[in-house]
Amino acid sequence: MDQSKQIDFTDGHIMKKMILFSWPIFLTNLLQASYQFIDSLWVGNLLGPSALGAITISATVIFTTLSFIIGMNSATLTVISQRRGANDEEGLKASLNAFVFVLGGLAIFLGLLGFLFSGTILRFMGTPDDILPMAQSYLQINFIGILFLFGYNFIGTVLRALGDSKTPIRFIVIAVLLNIVLDPLFIYVFGWGIEGAAFATIVSQGTAFVYGLWYSIYRASVPFQIPFLPEKRYFLVLLKMGLPAGLSMMIISAGILAIMTVVTSFGEEVVAGFGAAQRLDSLIMLPAMTLGSAVNSMAGQNIGAKLWERVHEIAKKAIFLIIVVSFTISTLIFIGAEYLIRMFVQDEETVQFGSMYVKTIAFFYPFLGINFVLNGIARAAGAMFPILILNIISFWILRYPLTAIFAYWFGERGIALGMGVSFVISSFFAIGYYFLGNWRKISENIGESTENKVEKDES
Repeated sequence: MDQSKQIDFTDGHIMKKMILFSWPIFLTNLLQASYQFIDSLWVGNLLGPSALGAITISATVIFTTLSFIIGMNSATLTVISQRRGANDEEGLKASLNAFVFVLGGLAIFLGLLGFLFSGTILRFMGTPDDILPMAQSYLQINFIGILFLFGYNFIGTVLRALGDSKTPIRFIVIAVLLNIVLDPLFIYVFGWGIEGAAFATIVSQGTAFVYGLWYSIYRASVPFQIPFLPEKRYFLVLLKMGLPAGLSMMIISAGILAIMTVVTSFGEEVVAGFGAAQRLDSLIMLPAMTLGSAVNSMAGQNIGAKLWERVHEIAKKAIFLIIVVSFTISTLIFIGAEYLIRMFVQDEETVQFGSMYVKTIAFFYPFLGINFVLNGIARAAGAMFPILILNIISFWILRYPLTAIFAYWFGERGIALGMGVSFVISSFFAIGYYFLGNWRKISENIGESTENKVEKDES
């Protein structure tokens, strides 16, 4: 396999390699966020706040539907990076086939299911009647192309697990540039409205997926192959690692869905303002998402090589980095909140809510960053079930109840306050598990189990 673009994290300067590896992930995440950002800009300005509210709700449904697969995909980082750290090429190839076989099949199945039940899901969420038809059309078209969305993200995950964080930038650049051109063309020139935005999305993502597949096979020598039924032992590892990770993402997405029901109870203007604010939220969250993904790959390789001191150094340096960067970005967005919201919508009530929300929640995000980093370390060790428990606590014991309670006490402002307070409390749970939990032993057990199985097969 060509490893010229792949970084070995088991030696060398940790902070230097963290930054070198993280900045392409940050850029990829930034472009991914800009993809939704641009979509919202065109829809909000060309079609109005109702259409913006429709795609906000639809995006939540898409994420919720894909959440189980996205969660299992996160286990790819752990398994592939540990196989790379242990120099197990055969295990890497077989594990990769197992992920492709299972996750690809799930993506197709959920895409079909989501297409058929879009209207039912949207009505269950309490989608306002005025925007329900638009939301359903947008959602159904997106479900048609859901394999493309999952596919190019999966390929990027595999490359990052192998230590190459730069190449996935190309995939998202293709998608973003195409979307910039196709959105106004399909929405305004062709007169397709919100359906045009959806078609622009699936064409852009489909092109990125096809290019990513070609590149990974013919240029990066990633051992993709026509998927076949995996051996039992690799299937069991996928289930052991992926099932709790998938359930974790379902817990997160279901929590977001529940929070959206609190938002929709305040009416169309608040839904649209929340949609615009969420685009800015995604920018504030970028450093946390970036370092969470980076430390997963970095720690995974070192855990595979049993270099525990480097794992702890990675955690310390990542925490320092996330606090500094998150506070800086939060400050900039706090200062420009109203101007940034007005980029999406001009309706005064919508702008007022959106800017109030952003200013209220901005400085809570460094605490969420601590969650991402420490959970990324534990996830790299294979501690998927404990992360599932932490996510249940974070979303269903803290975030959703606090958002609902604070919204009841303080009205619209309570949405941001409840979410912000939950970030702080959940970060203490993450810190507690990092210092007191059994994630190190989980990794050792997984390593011993795999080695024993290999020895039995060889004998």
